[in-house]
Amino acid sequence: MPSAITSTSSQTDATIFGGHDIARPQLTKPLYDSGSLQQYSYNDPTPAIGREFPTLKIRDLLKADDQLFRDLAYTISSRGVVFLRNQDVTPNELKDFMLRLTTLAGCPSTSGLHVHPLTEEGSELGDQISVISSEKQKKGGGLTHQLSDVSRYASNAWHSDITFEPVPSDYAMLKIHTLPVTGGDTLWASGYEVYDRLSEPMREMLKKLTATHDAKFFLDEARNLGNPLRECERGSPLNKGAELAAVHPVIRTNPVTGWNSVYVNKGFTKRINGVTKDESDILLKYLFNMVTQNHDAQVRFRWSKNDVAIWDNRSTWHCATYDYNDPRAGDRVCSLGEAPYLDVQGGKSRKEELGF
Repeated sequence: MPSAITSTSSQTDATIFGGHDIARPQLTKPLYDSGSLQQYSYNDPTPAIGREFPTLKIRDLLKADDQLFRDLAYTISSRGVVFLRNQDVTPNELKDFMLRLTTLAGCPSTSGLHVHPLTEEGSELGDQISVISSEKQKKGGGLTHQLSDVSRYASNAWHSDITFEPVPSDYAMLKIHTLPVTGGDTLWASGYEVYDRLSEPMREMLKKLTATHDAKFFLDEARNLGNPLRECERGSPLNKGAELAAVHPVIRTNPVTGWNSVYVNKGFTKRINGVTKDESDILLKYLFNMVTQNHDAQVRFRWSKNDVAIWDNRSTWHCATYDYNDPRAGDRVCSLGEAPYLDVQGGKSRKEELGF
């Protein structure tokens, strides 16, 4: 069975639901936007989610001061996903960027970059780089098992990254360097927006519940790909072994913004605990539908060569679009944040906090 969630030692059981003693955020209060990014032009593709900086370059950011990095972390966490165009950066620079981002955003001292269970040992790009490849997916890699003859719903691939780990991802970064002439877009949806659309009685009920996240299908995929599963420590002392399952709160608080988000996803969440299976199925179907059927809570990004997206996995979902035949490939880095928790008293609604 996956590990039961525990509360952090720095906060009382009455105010914190979930978390873990060795994987708590180092922030004592949410970050804020100091305005240092205002020097760069940007646009918001939708009101609910997304921000694009057309001219901002990662190599320039790596030379920037800590306050600008904190502002970027806040922007990613508040807007959900940030898009950067035409980035000439190496995989090592991607890793350096993500380590600095997660550190300045207050990740636990025990959290680093994630090593995916399916990452090949001795990969030339290093353990912390996940190669996103349509050729690998044709062999059964990734979430394409959900898009087999069992289903023809593309929406089955909506997920947040690595929620099956006891300490899942805070931020993820993807650079696409090979892409088809058309197709292969990625969509993101806002967990803040979905939380804000729940009625108050529904919110209060879900705040008391946990869910089990499971990725045991990776055991089959490891065999299909001919790679041994990585059972070593995968970026956190709590992420190891072949269990590939964890229990997290259904509603979690993002420490960077202080806002609450729904934290279940179609890719990995199998069961809401403490209720009957029938009740769990009904609740999960409703929450999944809130993600897939609210297009005004989503943003769709059309990639160009060497574009980069950086998103906050704590409060977004994403879904690739498998509508192409030509090769599509890129490099992804996931940093690890805190063990998910709900701040019962301090966690806020985004809409209520911002007044819209």
